[in-house]
Amino acid sequence: MKAAILMGIKDMRVQEVDTPVPGKGEIVLKVRACAVCGSDIRIFYHGNDRVTYPAIIGHEISGEVFELGEGVEGFEAGDRLAVGADVPNMRDDWGKAGMANLCDINYAMGYQLQGGFAEYCLLNELVVNYGPVTKIPEHVSFEEASLCEPLACCINGLELAFMQPGKSILIIGAGPIGILLYRTAIAFGAGTVVLTDIEEARLNLARSLEIENVFNSKELSLPDIAAHFRDCKGGFNIVITACSSPEAQEEAVGVVSKRGVVNYFGGLPENARKISISSNTLHYSEAFITGSHGSTPRQHRLAMKIIADERIDVKSLVSHVFRLDDIIDAFNVVEQRKGLKVIIKPHQN
Repeated sequence: MKAAILMGIKDMRVQEVDTPVPGKGEIVLKVRACAVCGSDIRIFYHGNDRVTYPAIIGHEISGEVFELGEGVEGFEAGDRLAVGADVPNMRDDWGKAGMANLCDINYAMGYQLQGGFAEYCLLNELVVNYGPVTKIPEHVSFEEASLCEPLACCINGLELAFMQPGKSILIIGAGPIGILLYRTAIAFGAGTVVLTDIEEARLNLARSLEIENVFNSKELSLPDIAAHFRDCKGGFNIVITACSSPEAQEEAVGVVSKRGVVNYFGGLPENARKISISSNTLHYSEAFITGSHGSTPRQHRLAMKIIADERIDVKSLVSHVFRLDDIIDAFNVVEQRKGLKVIIKPHQN
C-alpha cells in the first residue's frame, strides 16, 4: 500500500509499504478520509514522545472494513467506520472506566498505533474491542465522519465546563476547533456565544460560515466584548481557550463570571512561558479552572449521532481536500492557517 511515513522531524515520505494483515481480533480498514489535526502538525515539526520513527500518523479517520481477522464479532466486510484517537489501555482504572484520554499509558491512533495517513490502517484487538470505533450511517459522508474525533473533543471540553442550556460562553480562538466549539455550544442550548481571535483572516472565515458575535480581541478587549451583552456584564459563565496562547489563558480568568468555568482546551507548547493569574479572582468569585484533553469512546459515539441527526454542520468546515501524495501541501495549508479542516483522501487519484 501507499503510506505517508514520518521518518523524523520535518521528514515525511510517501512510499510503498506492506499492507497490514489482520491477526486474531483485528480489522484492516480501507481509509477513505483522514483529517489533519493541529497535533499532527506539531508532531511533524517537533516530534512527540509517544511517536517512534518510522511512523504513520493521523487520527481523525474514516473508512470501510477491508479485512477481518479471526474471531472479530459485530463487524462485517464493507462496514463504514469512523475511528477516533484515544484508546483505553484496559490496564488501569481510567481505562476500565472508559476514560481512554486519562489512561496512565495513553494509547492513541496515529501515535503509538498506526494512523490514517495511509491507504489501509490496522485496528488492533484493543482498538476493535474498546476504542473509539463507530459505525457510520449511510447518509453521512466519509469526510463528515472523519470530523467525529474533533467533535468528540469539543463535547468533552463542554462537559468538563459543566455546560447547561442558557449559559453564556466565550470561545477564544477562531480556528476550526473554535468554530466547532461554537456550533456545539449552540446545539447544546447555550445562551450568548461569542467567538474571538486576534487574526482578522480567521475571523473572516468564521463570518463566512454565518457565525454570529465574532470579535477581534486585538481591537476590543475581552471585558469590553463582555460588556456588549446584557447577560455577560458580570463575565461569561464559560470561557474556553481554543488556542495555544499563555496570554489567552491569563485573560480568560479575568472575564469568567461568578461560579463560572474556564476551560483550557488548547494546550501550550513545552517551551511556552508559565502563566500568571490572580488566584483571588477565582477565590472571591468561586470560579473554576478545568482542562480537557482528547475524548472518550462514548463521546465519539455521541459525536456521530449529533452529525447523523444534523444537529451540527461539520461539512462546511472542510475547506481543502488533498491526495495522499500531496500531504506536505496539505500540512502547509494547515500550518499557514489558510483554511479550516483539511482532509487527506488516500484513494483519491
